[in-house]
Amino acid sequence: MTTLELKLNLPDRLAREAQAAGLLTPEALAQLLKDAMRRRAGQTLLAGAARATAAGSKPMSMKEIQAEVAAVRRARKPRADA
Repeated sequence: MTTLELKLNLPDRLAREAQAAGLLTPEALAQLLKDAMRRRAGQTLLAGAARATAAGSKPMSMKEIQAEVAAVRRARKPRADA
């Protein structure tokens, strides 16, 4: 686990409301960051799909998708001889 010390400059009202809502605890901030990362990943995926559609790419079949996923997993798997 990494420990970071953050200093935020927030408008007084926002700081009070966030504090009252329990959003400034380490657990709440971690969840907010996880949610933001998930949203960003989704936006990246949708943007890539839009670029592929604009470029005229044809949709992949489920079999092709599964083959691609399997290939990536094989590439990421640590080698036993390494």
